Amino acid sequence: MKILCVCGLGQGTSLILKMNVETVLNQLDIEADVENTDVSSASSENPDYIITSNELAQSLENHPAKVIIVNNYFDMNEIKEALQENMNS
Repeated sequence: MKILCVCGLGQGTSLILKMNVETVLNQLDIEADVENTDVSSASSENPDYIITSNELAQSLENHPAKVIIVNNYFDMNEIKEALQENMNS
């Protein structure tokens, strides 16, 4: 499974999100290849899931990957709930 963590520039915020997503996936005992990138590069990638903010999700609405919205990249509970809700459906 491949997961992309996306922010505007693909550096700071998406890296923080990537690290937090990896932590949550480890807690849930889910193996995945997690990468971070910017929103324009994400459109040419082929992940299973894209995790991003509500604002950036609008630019990715035509992407074939399942887009998961997380508003607070530091909130481990929000990340966990979003992953569980979207990976089980």
